[in-house]
Amino acid sequence: MKATLRSIVLLAGAALLGLAAGAGAQEQVRVGIAAEPYPPFASPDASGNWTGWEVDLAKAVCAEAKLDCVITPVSWDGIIPALTSNKIDMIAASMSITAERQQTIDFSDKYYNTPTSVAAAKDADFDASPAGLAGKIVGVQVSTVHEAYARKHFTDAEIKVYQTQDEANQDLVAGRIDATQADKIALDAFLSSPDGSACCKIAGDVAPDVDVLGPGVGFGLRKGDEALKEKLNAAIKAIRDNGTYEAIAKPYFDFDIYGS
Repeated sequence: MKATLRSIVLLAGAALLGLAAGAGAQEQVRVGIAAEPYPPFASPDASGNWTGWEVDLAKAVCAEAKLDCVITPVSWDGIIPALTSNKIDMIAASMSITAERQQTIDFSDKYYNTPTSVAAAKDADFDASPAGLAGKIVGVQVSTVHEAYARKHFTDAEIKVYQTQDEANQDLVAGRIDATQADKIALDAFLSSPDGSACCKIAGDVAPDVDVLGPGVGFGLRKGDEALKEKLNAAIKAIRDNGTYEAIAKPYFDFDIYGS
């Protein structure tokens, strides 16, 4: 059957519209965040929407990279398997870049780096050193750099592992543990809460160990996903250069969270 001139024109127009729509479509990326609240980085609001500095940052990076990002909560201890099994496409969950993790996944450039601290009761008379914590019960979140650090350095302490940092914090309030180790910002948020401010203090920052704690936090990616990695790295640099990073951080922090 011979096509009429009108039908040819209509088909050509439809094809062009399809190409234009395809060109304008954004790549969808499932952004895995830890399903457990971790203020001020990520927490669900009363409506179940996830908010916090890291959520805001991930959205800004996605907008800059022209990616259609969907926030996808995943249990922390299953977040790397979720990435490697293609259930999510990237991790944005305060995950430190470490050599051990790099055996399984890849990372973007860092997007923040803050100290690691130990919190204890207000009347505690010990510091965050191995000698200071000898004989103490130290709570840490499972499968974190803090668990790895505590097991490596606090060999004379009893290490108690929790599914969430909030559980460790509550046991510190209740006096069931002597101390807990976590990111200093997360501990500061806890110490600003009614329970935390009433009971506890920062006992000190732990000694550096880049092999365990890593050089900072990056987006976790599947091995070989170089295209997404390049987009994220370019977007991280762009929002730092154009002031977006600083604007996002300002409501949350009174210091440079990017770090050295």
